[in-house]
Amino acid sequence: MLYIRHMIRTQVYLPEIFYQEVKIEAKKENKATAQVIRELLEEGLNIKRQKNNIGKALLTLTSIKAKGPKDLSTKIDKYLYE
Repeated sequence: MLYIRHMIRTQVYLPEIFYQEVKIEAKKENKATAQVIRELLEEGLNIKRQKNNIGKALLTLTSIKAKGPKDLSTKIDKYLYE
């Protein structure tokens, strides 16, 4: 993982169960607790970005007002598999 040279120090309150899980994960992976937290945060943010991108793509599709068969919802199998 590549990080910008400058990092901002912050303080976060975690539920005890999260803290314990992070400590266990850090020990298993032989990493610093802070490193594990950064990796988990990056992973979560990437998932959130992907969901936002999917949402934007769907909005784009609706904005082009593509027309399909009027009976698509009732005959979906016919259109997909025939």
